[in-house]
Amino acid sequence: MQTTVTFDDQQLKNLMLYTHTNNESEAIYKAVQAYLQQAKQRQDLLALRGQVDIEDNWQALRELDITND
Repeated sequence: MQTTVTFDDQQLKNLMLYTHTNNESEAIYKAVQAYLQQAKQRQDLLALRGQVDIEDNWQALRELDITND
């Protein structure tokens, strides 16, 4: 698919710098891939919400640390 997009010159230069590319299309492709990967990871993490039982016992653990020192 081909799309025309307008970018600020400095933004595009920074994108190329951060993606370590010399090609504008490749830089945009890499940025989109990274965004999609992060979005998928976020979705996967949110899907775990409520599935992990974590005890709220940090105060008791802190007391153990203090008494063991």
